Amino acid sequence: MVDDVPVKGTRLLSDVYKRCNIAICEPADYEEAMKNQNWMIAMKDDLSMIEKKKTWVLVERPRDRKVIGVKWVYRTKLNVDGSINKNKARLVVKGYNQIFSVDYSDTFAPVARLDTIRLLIFVAAQNDWRVYLLDVK
Repeated sequence: MVDDVPVKGTRLLSDVYKRCNIAICEPADYEEAMKNQNWMIAMKDDLSMIEKKKTWVLVERPRDRKVIGVKWVYRTKLNVDGSINKNKARLVVKGYNQIFSVDYSDTFAPVARLDTIRLLIFVAAQNDWRVYLLDVK
């Protein structure tokens, strides 16, 4: 006899099939995101967090340096049941434009999450690595 009650930590196959039929359409670029109010809010939220954390300062463009641009990356975050939790927009550096041994190691992420820093320090402590602090402007 087959029991219809799922075991704790598992899902019914019918629930898995329902979630597989979800089609999430994320914007391909900024112009497409501008057409949707939810994505506009997500971009404004990300910019306000960057400003709140003071992770960058606007400076004059150096004449002897190549400028590396940024782009928006869009992701739809889902709840466990497959419903949309929120739209997440991130402003990221176009690192693929860099040239190894010229400017490859000169770019830093505009935002560092605290849990990522904690994990890095934990791994460094476990492996007896030296950790250096750099203040980047």
